[in-house]
Amino acid sequence: MKTFAPTLLAVALACSSMESFAAVDLILHNAKVYTAEPGQALQQAVAVEDGKVRAVGSNDDVLELRESATQVIDLGGKVLMPGFIDSHSHAIFGGLELDSASLGGQLVPVAELEQRLRQWRDNGKARHGDALSVSGMPSAAWGEVAELEQRFNQGEWAEVPIFFMGWDHHTGWANRAMLKRAGVDAAMVKGLKGEAQATIGHHDDGQPNGFLADAGLDPVMAQLPPATAEQLLKAARSALRYNLSLGITAWMDPAANAAPGEPLFDFKPTAQTLGVLPAYKALAEKGELTAHVAALLVANPKSRPADLDTLDKVRQQFQGVPNLTLPGIKVFADGVAEIPAQTAAMLEPYKNSNKRGELLIDPAHFGELVSAADARGWLVHVHAIGDRAVRESLNGIEQARKDRQSGIAHSVTHLQMVNPKEFARFQPLGVIASMQLYWASADELSLDLVQPYISAMAFHYQYPARSLLKNGATISGASDWPVTTPEPWKAIYQAVSRKGPKGVLNADEEIDRETMFQAYTLNSARTIGLDKQIGSLAPGKQADLILLDRDVFQVEPEALRDTQVLKTWFAGREVFNAAL
Repeated sequence: MKTFAPTLLAVALACSSMESFAAVDLILHNAKVYTAEPGQALQQAVAVEDGKVRAVGSNDDVLELRESATQVIDLGGKVLMPGFIDSHSHAIFGGLELDSASLGGQLVPVAELEQRLRQWRDNGKARHGDALSVSGMPSAAWGEVAELEQRFNQGEWAEVPIFFMGWDHHTGWANRAMLKRAGVDAAMVKGLKGEAQATIGHHDDGQPNGFLADAGLDPVMAQLPPATAEQLLKAARSALRYNLSLGITAWMDPAANAAPGEPLFDFKPTAQTLGVLPAYKALAEKGELTAHVAALLVANPKSRPADLDTLDKVRQQFQGVPNLTLPGIKVFADGVAEIPAQTAAMLEPYKNSNKRGELLIDPAHFGELVSAADARGWLVHVHAIGDRAVRESLNGIEQARKDRQSGIAHSVTHLQMVNPKEFARFQPLGVIASMQLYWASADELSLDLVQPYISAMAFHYQYPARSLLKNGATISGASDWPVTTPEPWKAIYQAVSRKGPKGVLNADEEIDRETMFQAYTLNSARTIGLDKQIGSLAPGKQADLILLDRDVFQVEPEALRDTQVLKTWFAGREVFNAAL
């Protein structure tokens, strides 16, 4: 492990005289201060003035800045870090799920699922109008489609529209009453061409069996009543509280112009498609948005440059909102790899179907869209799971780099499977790898639902963190909450160990903890376009800080997983205290 020892570096001050400063508000000292400034050793103390970092350095040097009104806190040798930044979190969607019916990825027998559905129906958690909906279904549940059909299409459920959403938000199952309401029938299946047929599961006669993936979800999701403004505001508050308790003081919301239930995979945004943006604005206007939110607008995968004018009309409605920025767009390049969906776009076909998944972007024109966004000063964030989707995403960004060297940090997220030919492309293209390394686990998903159906090479390079790092790529930390937990320390542990219930997922791709600390701080700040303001503890940057319950530089990897945040400060103000 790299050694981080406190030093007696001189206090870093802005380029002004001491007399020009106002009084220091807060001094945190006697700590192990990880600044996230590249190459800087651990420091001992931080001074905060007017919500920003005034100085970082030794205890003696920083304590010299103390004045009569300064609050001085002895941290007892604990670790102090910059606030963590999640570069891919559907936070308000997650807030809604905190209070609604969800299996949380847990696989239960269908009989128990039915029992829970009755409870959630009766207590209202599953009710959406006259329909019932449950989220967080594990992908393994889709292996029981026949039993789901038998159980939820008769008796007390025969006339009740029911929808189960997969944990990945790319798959789901609907009963016949819901399919009928959504107009999903044999005729619709017959009308699907090529890879699109995999988005609606069906019997040999074309009748849907209830399984849905990606675009197949859209007509069913459209039947659920939209969340009200009050529900979204409540969800935003819940999400904010939860994030702050985890030490997350900023996040990228990659689908902010979409509301829960709106179709994302064939999204057709308008100037009135505002999604969860009004909830963020309402929270900010009440003075409650104590986190930075970088909100991206979803663009249709087949969008052309002129379509960006529509998204700009949305952006203009939310300019100047405190702690809310709208730095760019999000595009879906493909779906997910797990069977039975297999909508992730692959270079080699899936072994069971001989199909390559569904590439949502048009390679002939995607570069034009990226370049047009880049010309506006917007970043582009691309969902890519399969190795073909990753390649075509990079090709699109490459077009923008040929047109101009803007320096804008575009990113590709998820990166479950990356062909080795792509490893060395990230660094010269200035593309950040926004990775959900909590998923880098030898578990049922990777070993049972993916490995048997893809090539050996594709499986070998699942979540290839070290390979990307060795080739100069920048990795940023991300969760994709509520797809999985937003807890950074669980993701950090997985990145370091890659251990799961079924062994280790390619130990060669492990990375060290310091790389992950950088991924969740300065690297993620760059991903969301705010690295000049946040992401490290340097004079002039906002004082977003977290205090930890253990020495994360020294504990065993297993102990990283359970790290707790004791306090969180946003702009120098305490916004979470575990003791309260």
